[in-house]
Amino acid sequence: MAHGEAEEIIVSRKVGLAPPNINVTPLIDVLLVLLIIFMVIQPQKEAKFESQIPKKPEETQKPDIAPPSDLLMVDVKKGVGLDQTVELNTKSMSLQELGSTLKDLLEQRPNKAVFLKAPKNKKYGDIVYVIDVLKGAGAQPIGLQIDFLTDQP
Repeated sequence: MAHGEAEEIIVSRKVGLAPPNINVTPLIDVLLVLLIIFMVIQPQKEAKFESQIPKKPEETQKPDIAPPSDLLMVDVKKGVGLDQTVELNTKSMSLQELGSTLKDLLEQRPNKAVFLKAPKNKKYGDIVYVIDVLKGAGAQPIGLQIDFLTDQP
């Protein structure tokens, strides 16, 4: 075998091979799978308002339980935004009056729970204004009374 023949064999092998290139289609598939995995395992955003949902009462419990005499109930009546009229235990007042009155009442009490009742057709933003006033006065926790969700036969 001469020196020229060996080179000829090597050259002929190179001619039969396909030129090397990178196929990106499988890489894109792997990238999309990794993206989906990371989206699924990412931590969820925490809720801004912590909610405590009451449990369904037992069948043996009396349905006609009278509310405590020192219960603070805020009932949203009319108005929009900061110009709303509310009732604190049947006493009508504006939101500004509610804040100062409720602050004085809550300073004297160990239980600072306040319940909020609003009509179904009231805008969410208006209710948030009332909740902000209640929190500013020191109410903790704030209970929401929702009449339209009860299904009584």
